[in-house]
Amino acid sequence: QLQLVESGGGLVQPGGSRRLSCAASGFPLEYYVIGWFRQAPGKEREAVSCISAKGENTLYSDSVKGRFTISKDNTQSTSYLQMDNLKGEDTAVYYCAAYWSFLAQCRFGDDYNYWGQGTQVTVSS
Repeated sequence: QLQLVESGGGLVQPGGSRRLSCAASGFPLEYYVIGWFRQAPGKEREAVSCISAKGENTLYSDSVKGRFTISKDNTQSTSYLQMDNLKGEDTAVYYCAAYWSFLAQCRFGDDYNYWGQGTQVTVSS
């Protein structure tokens, strides 16, 4: 059973940066796609980014493209979401999620069957 734990959330000023971590345990992360999602109060959950199992390919939502960078260190069983030039609309609870895949790509959708508990990111002055 894969378990995911996010960390790194907090309060950051507009224009600032933050790096979120997603630590995995229970199974080698190299077999899993990792996705980052977020949910703001009163809004539906939104896919932010994903990275393929071996880290070959990534995908970003239009709202974060050019500002966020996803990465994956399979040797450390950890995924990262580097968030730069943060805006107020980035305020949300951020979740990492995973699904098993041998394909060299990732996708947003309903495949994710392992989820972390979330970490709050608040962008405010």
